[in-house]
Amino acid sequence: MEHLLVIGCGAIGRRVASLALKRGLKVSTFNRNEVAPLEGVTHCAGNLDEPQTLAGLPTRGAGVIYLAPPPGGGIEDTRMRNFLAGIGDGSEPTKIVYISTSGVYGDHGSDVVTEETEAVPQTARGKRRLHAERIVQQWGLEHGVPVVVLRVTGIYAPDRLPVSQLTTGQPVLREEESLPSNRIHADDLSRICLAALDRGPDGAIYNVSDGAPSSMTAYFNAAADKLGLPRPRQVTMEEARKVMTPLMISYFSEGRIVDSGKMLRELGITLLYPNLEAGLKD
Repeated sequence: MEHLLVIGCGAIGRRVASLALKRGLKVSTFNRNEVAPLEGVTHCAGNLDEPQTLAGLPTRGAGVIYLAPPPGGGIEDTRMRNFLAGIGDGSEPTKIVYISTSGVYGDHGSDVVTEETEAVPQTARGKRRLHAERIVQQWGLEHGVPVVVLRVTGIYAPDRLPVSQLTTGQPVLREEESLPSNRIHADDLSRICLAALDRGPDGAIYNVSDGAPSSMTAYFNAAADKLGLPRPRQVTMEEARKVMTPLMISYFSEGRIVDSGKMLRELGITLLYPNLEAGLKD
């Protein structure tokens, strides 16, 4: 595969594109910004909510890594639908890797989830992601294009720590009530995206996590310690429902332990940061 197209070139997309450039690949990127995110890429500006801006994307013969988030409302990913509809006959990519979320599994408390666990999302954002998974998989079957799905856990990196939440004094759930959550370092995720493009077989689904779960509260505390900020105050779930945003409540209300053994085995990944301590130390 000589050409990579990154759809949704934000923080992770830039990392993926940079790695691909170092490997000598031709790289194209797509997002709303007119300015190319990196030197050396061919950049396409457009809007996944506006199908007329998607004509002529360089999909033919390319490996596509789709990182764009769904729209903010509803339970369907109309952006994925628009992207697929814009790929004309004869312009099919060689493979699509879709970056989904482990949120499609819903709440499992402290139980372990594998790729065999039924996806039953309980939040609208989880339902949008599952909808995108299904329509891209179906499109791939109909057009003979291999599709790989990565169900990614919480992403962290030096530029993706909860600084605003910590500096504005937002509370977290008390540790005794906080459920297991899972994370992956952005640098590892970018490597996994390319490994899935290289080695992921058609129809494969991989959980993406460092395999070292901890609670959201523990994560916020560790980030605060690393940043030299006060640890956030802890509240009960009853109080949290009064003072937290609905999005933060949804994060604290779901728990699961994500098994990522299949990813490590089949994609041949050795993580740079196998736990939060290693990632924050670096």
